[in-house]
This record gives sequence, C-alpha cells and structure tokens, in this order.
Amino acid sequence: MKKRNVMTLLGVFVFGTAMMSAQATRTWVSGVGDDANPCSRTAPCKTFAGAISKTAAGGEIDALDPGGFGAVTITKSITIDGGGGQVASVLVAGTNGIVVAAGGADIVILRNLRFDGLRGAGNANAGLSGIRFISGGSLIVDKCEIFGFNNNGVDIALGASGQAWVTNTNITNVGGVGIAATTTAGIVLVGVDQVRVELSNIGVQSGNHSRVTVNNSLIQNAGSAGVDSNGDAIASVNESQLDLNGSGVRTVGGGPVGQAFVSNSSFTGNSTAFNNTTGTTTGFFSYGNNRLHGNTADTAGTISAAPATK
Repeated sequence: MKKRNVMTLLGVFVFGTAMMSAQATRTWVSGVGDDANPCSRTAPCKTFAGAISKTAAGGEIDALDPGGFGAVTITKSITIDGGGGQVASVLVAGTNGIVVAAGGADIVILRNLRFDGLRGAGNANAGLSGIRFISGGSLIVDKCEIFGFNNNGVDIALGASGQAWVTNTNITNVGGVGIAATTTAGIVLVGVDQVRVELSNIGVQSGNHSRVTVNNSLIQNAGSAGVDSNGDAIASVNESQLDLNGSGVRTVGGGPVGQAFVSNSSFTGNSTAFNNTTGTTTGFFSYGNNRLHGNTADTAGTISAAPATK
C-alpha cells in the first residue's frame, strides 16, 4: 500500500475516533432510552450516569419524558433539568441521590427533579441524602421534590469555601436535616428561598463556617428545631413561618457560638419559639417585628434587640 493511502486511512481513523469521543453541550435522557445511544434528542440515553460522560463541561442534560434516571456523581459544571410538568425521578435505596464532587470553580444546577429515598415503615435500606454537595464552586437546587431519606434532604458538607441556593423546593420526611450546611475551611454561603420543609429532625441547619439566609419559607414538624445555628454559624430568618417544631429558631454554643437574626416571621405551636442555648447575650437577635402565638414558651435564654441600623 502506498504511503499516501496509509496516511489517508490513518487520518480518517483519528478523525472518526475524535468524533466518537466528542461530548455534546446538550444531551437527553428518556424512560425508554439506552445508555449505548449517543444521548441525542432522537437517540436518548437511559440514565443520568450514562448521559453525563457524553456531556461537555458546562453543558446540560434534559429529560424528554417521565422516567427514573438513577443516581449520579457530578464532577464538572453541568445542568440537569427534568423538564416542566414531568416526573424526572432519582429513586435510590441505601445510597445518595446525586453527589456533587466538582472543582472549585464549577457551577452545578439541578432543576425540576424528584428525589425519592424510599424511607418508610419497615424499610431498613432507605436512601442516605437526596443531594450531597461535597466540593464545587456553586450549587443551585431549583423546583425539586426531595423526600424519604434517612439522613438529609440537601447535605452541604464542603472542605473549602463555596455557595449554594435552594429555591422553590419541597423537602419532606427526612430523618436528619432538611438542608444542612457546613464546611471545614473557608465560608459556605447558603440562600434558602420559597422552600417548604416538613417532617424532619431539624429543618435548616447552619453549621460550622456557614452563613445561611432563610426567606419566604415554611418549616413545620421539625422535632428538634426549625432553624438551628451552631458552631460559628450565622443564620438569618426573614418573612418565614415556623410552626409545630421543637424550637422555632435555636442557637447552640459549646465552643464557638452560633448566632441567629430573626425578622418579620411567624411562630405558632412550637415548644419554644426563640431558644438561645449559647449562654451569651450575643447569640440571638430579634428585630421585634415577629409574630408569636400558641407556643408553649415564646423565648428561652437571652433574646437581644438587634443592632441599630445605620
């Protein structure tokens, strides 16, 4: 074979291999798809795990139709969107739903997804956490349903600075915390807006090195506390409703002291509405414009007036 023909064949092989390994900026999954497919709209994949390897960093995975698309670990910037009005589900037992283990500058968006951990009477193998964020720059959880997990709904447990937003989301029937935030280094900033948390041990927990703001949200039936601030955390609660919890908002000491700032919020039927267990006068600040009704005790510990505005 002539040298020119050999080089031509080699070029075709290399080009074809590159084309086969190329990643798309948008891929698709379907309940009747196949992970052997290229994940195109006309030949979708079956699972998120199958689609993510064929999706470029910064790209998007979309659901074509209802289906259970399985657990996945995300290691790059990506958007996963279940689509409006559909049931794009992650159904897991004994494991986490989606784990975000991305790079420090990566942004992950999870939208229109339903996470079912199968927690219920007699199920010893329920899911761990619906979403677990262990590394990455930013996480956005929007319009999701998370329920039936033994540990947490959204578990933010970083080792560096980061940020997360949970919006327009319902979290129910979790054994631990609806939304938990902590980091071992730096600061994690968390925004919670238009979120409903029901049936948990703690609704929203601001842990070590976190700054959590809860706005326009409903937290009910949290056995220990609706919002909990501990370690060196700062939790702010605004325009929210906290009912039928152990403590409505609780600050915890023991070393670093958690702080809470509460304004324009309603507290009904809690064991204690405002509970400052830090033993300090700087642990709990009320702006004096909250509504407290039908709590066994409205306050415990020292509740201070907020610092003067400037």
